[in-house]
Amino acid sequence: MSRPILTAAAMRRAEAAAPVGLDLLMERAGQSLAEAALRFAGPMPALVLCGPGNNGGDGYVAARHLAKLGLDVRVATLAEPATDLARAAREQWTGRVEALATAEPAPLLIDCLFGTGLKRGLEASLASRFKALAASASLLVAADLPSGVEADSGALLSDVPAADLTLAFGALKPAHRLMPAMARMGRLVLADIGIAADSQWHEIGAPVLPAIAADAHKYSRGLVHALAGTMPGAIALSAGAAARSGAGYVRVSTSKPIAALPLAVVQTGDAKLSDPRIGCLLVGPGMGDLPQLLTLALTSHAPKVIDADAIRHVGEPARLKGQDAILTPHAGEFSALFGELPGTKAEQALAAAEASGAVIVFKGADTLVAAPDGRLGFAPPAPAWLATAGTGDVLAGIIAALRARGMPAFEAACAGVWLHGRAAERAGPTMTADDLLAHL
Repeated sequence: MSRPILTAAAMRRAEAAAPVGLDLLMERAGQSLAEAALRFAGPMPALVLCGPGNNGGDGYVAARHLAKLGLDVRVATLAEPATDLARAAREQWTGRVEALATAEPAPLLIDCLFGTGLKRGLEASLASRFKALAASASLLVAADLPSGVEADSGALLSDVPAADLTLAFGALKPAHRLMPAMARMGRLVLADIGIAADSQWHEIGAPVLPAIAADAHKYSRGLVHALAGTMPGAIALSAGAAARSGAGYVRVSTSKPIAALPLAVVQTGDAKLSDPRIGCLLVGPGMGDLPQLLTLALTSHAPKVIDADAIRHVGEPARLKGQDAILTPHAGEFSALFGELPGTKAEQALAAAEASGAVIVFKGADTLVAAPDGRLGFAPPAPAWLATAGTGDVLAGIIAALRARGMPAFEAACAGVWLHGRAAERAGPTMTADDLLAHL
């Protein structure tokens, strides 16, 4: 199940269009925050930090509900409420309000200082005080976003303490799944506060994979054809991943035998790109400086995954218009093909998809999948140990297999990214790219 992702502006529009008033949305957000904090931390003394805006209003509501639940709870404020909603929430809090500058720490710290509207860093004295209170707490819970995070880009506007739990209200925000902010979220939970979070942007969830028909044969299950280059180990990883990801037949064109290829993968000296049974063509892993392989691949009408060295040989993104293609660049390959695009990583990925007409898998610790029609998938966190040689080749093979099995390009790319991350979790921190194959 995928979860919607809204920019700060889209969230404001969704709140304004909600069937209930903003006061009830704040009440639901604050109550959800109180319940999540109690379930996560247990009944420990709490200090709620309230800013002047509506994020602070959520904090006053949360404090009131925590007190009702029997917790020893205090509120520390940065300034008096500056919005009508926050003032109304403050009036309903009957407990003591302390100055944040002099408040004593508590085992549970709840951060309601600033939310999605933050566009500049915290003042130095506030940032220092917030960091000190967080260091003294056993657990830090953030309301919607940790204070100091820019909602749309994932940038850290200040030195943001890492939360143990972040409770997103209504929908995830881009910063929840973009680095460097993603690393500060801790466990991320989504609270339903009653808004319609319709969006073309979503967090990638567990895929529904194509069923294998009772009368299936190796060609109907999907034929992946890969083009080998100068580095046979890379194409062996890709081909092995395609075979492990449900393709019925995996074939590699190579001018010389590749000993590392799995026995299930067929080697051929003939390119055979006119074969109408090809479900997906894979070019790039281990290609080296052989641009003619990409030129050959682009003459085929088959869907294709273009990875690694092949991306650097595309030249102009418009060359891919009319191709049924999925590109899988990391940051360096992305810049080499598309240049330094403006905007957030999300905006860059979408611009690249539009310029090329291809589905773009913009790889990294915060992988994105962008489609030319504006759909955007944000990968859930994957283990840092995926950052090792060859794992990108494995991802390309997974996606090629899913595309060959009949999944549409965007869905195949999203599913491949999800499976890749979960296989890495199973493989463990000492894994190599080879180890991923057994866990697919």
